[in-house]
Amino acid sequence: MIDFQQFLKDINGSKVEPWGQYFIDQVKTRYLQYTHGELKAWQDLLDNLPDIPVGKIELEHSVSATSLQPISPLIQQSLIEQLKQLHPWRKGPFDLFDIQIDTEWRSDWKWERILPHISRLKDRSVLDVGCGNGYHLWRMLGQQARFVLGIDPSQKYLSQFAMMQKYLSTTHCHLLPLGIEDMPKDMGKNGFDSVFCMGVLYHRKSPINLIYQLKNLLNQGGELILETLVVDGDENNVLIPSSRYAQMRNVWFLPSIKALELWLKKCGFKNIKTIDVNQTSLKEQRSTEWMTFHSLKDFLDPKNPNLTVEGYPAPKRATIIANK
Repeated sequence: MIDFQQFLKDINGSKVEPWGQYFIDQVKTRYLQYTHGELKAWQDLLDNLPDIPVGKIELEHSVSATSLQPISPLIQQSLIEQLKQLHPWRKGPFDLFDIQIDTEWRSDWKWERILPHISRLKDRSVLDVGCGNGYHLWRMLGQQARFVLGIDPSQKYLSQFAMMQKYLSTTHCHLLPLGIEDMPKDMGKNGFDSVFCMGVLYHRKSPINLIYQLKNLLNQGGELILETLVVDGDENNVLIPSSRYAQMRNVWFLPSIKALELWLKKCGFKNIKTIDVNQTSLKEQRSTEWMTFHSLKDFLDPKNPNLTVEGYPAPKRATIIANK
């Protein structure tokens, strides 16, 4: 499912090239420690996908692929059924041979909000921490990044990425089933030019430690793009849910924007700037036929959509950029 040969070929010549074998060794160690019980079934699914000649691939404005020639309704329906075996599809959307994979999240909306504010990705080495199924990796590649790496420990997300990659066939874009704890402690002069971390911070028991970890993966002067749940208030305001938040069990800290900016400053970041604040709407996160579980509307107070079912402020997300 992971083409290590292609990975080493693609990382060659990038700033993070010296870490190539380290990343591979970490993946192999991970697999020795844990392999999902359905991984073989997902690999069989991948091996049995139909061979469809690809025409045009679009990554700059969407993630889509067209077929070189029309495919029969029978093959298209078969492909839909195969893709849906990897339900739930959370990040997207994707357009694959006129199959609209309508994911839970409109991840393209988030991308369009932040793209005008970040450094140009052309020729940069880019890391996406907690990348899910890799939707944003392809959008980064669409901005002409030199090398794009996503890490996420979920082997199901890896399988979704591999299914899309079978047809997109992009080089210099890879997803490895790793957590940030598997990454080098300090990449020194061979770090990434840009590090994205979106939707991760509030899941960490120690957000300050995470910020330092992200910093140590960057080149000097490199750019961090950090997106997380926030609450209103001054630099002293941080929400610590007593149990669940919007039905999520593993939510630890929701800082105010000013508190988050202060955390980044104390960790040594410069040029700290909040570039986007957005309360998540029911159109941006919702159940679909590709993600049929409960979604945002089920996590909000039915009488007051500005509150979660637990009575906390409804999900609001902020994106901050800063330089090492």
